[in-house]
Amino acid sequence: MIHPPRLQTGDRIGVVAPAGPPDQECLHQAVSFFEKMGLNVQLGKNIEKVNGYLAGTDKERTEDLHHMIINPEIKAIIFARGGYGTARIASYLDYTCIKRNPKVYWGYSDITYLHTAIRQQTGLITFHGPMLASDIAKDNFDHVSASMFEQLFRPITYTYSEQFGPLHVFVEGEATGMIVGGNLSLLVSSLGTPFEIDTTNRLILLEDIGEEPYRVDSMLNQLKLAGKLSSAAGFMLGDFADAKAKVTPSLSMNAVFQSYFSNLNKPVIAGFKMGHCLPNLAIPLGVEGYLSTGNKKLIAKPGVQ
Repeated sequence: MIHPPRLQTGDRIGVVAPAGPPDQECLHQAVSFFEKMGLNVQLGKNIEKVNGYLAGTDKERTEDLHHMIINPEIKAIIFARGGYGTARIASYLDYTCIKRNPKVYWGYSDITYLHTAIRQQTGLITFHGPMLASDIAKDNFDHVSASMFEQLFRPITYTYSEQFGPLHVFVEGEATGMIVGGNLSLLVSSLGTPFEIDTTNRLILLEDIGEEPYRVDSMLNQLKLAGKLSSAAGFMLGDFADAKAKVTPSLSMNAVFQSYFSNLNKPVIAGFKMGHCLPNLAIPLGVEGYLSTGNKKLIAKPGVQ
């Protein structure tokens, strides 16, 4: 795996929107967060474009990202928001160029598709964490989430445990492996494509928002039938916000998780504050990790060099 270089005070970071159009007021408000870190911020030239539910056309969003990739002054690319649309530009990206110009890529939700594509096409470590318009600009953005950006300035081994909130063990055990994953619906949408998620002997992070238990059931079943659950080493279940069933009767979300994970004989811990929640704990994807139910913890190796 390729570790991107760490950031230094005075570095320039690029902000682009490869999915939905960000709220411009929130976007510009969040810029000061990075400036206070001593970073300079450069916005993509098309970041104000709106094309329905997309932040401009596929060509415009691809151009913005490519410009940041090839610009040697840009040391990190932080995504403005998620939404929908990242998968639409995945096949247009120059992965050879991405590999030749390793830098930080940071975001979550719809950005899961880009994390998976970049890692599997280039071997570059990327970061699953909060974004500008959708998170950082909010009044309730907390100091724990903000502190997660420290891992971009120096190599940090993080331990994610119950210090951030209660964790629930579905299956006992321990495992090591590369940490991959992210948003459940985006991982499912990668199946059958050139960017299909590889879960073999890996620790899989799963999170989502607004998906009722029957929808999560359907997506886990698709991963199961595709062999993605049985091939994994273990699972970290993040936040599943706004997941209450709108129609009854319904299985609970825990019952859905139990039905898919209980017979896998692999460690499964739920409740990690990763994804659409506060705090939103950032985690590097592509690094080696250690998951243990004995003391309910996940250890992730540093993401930068």
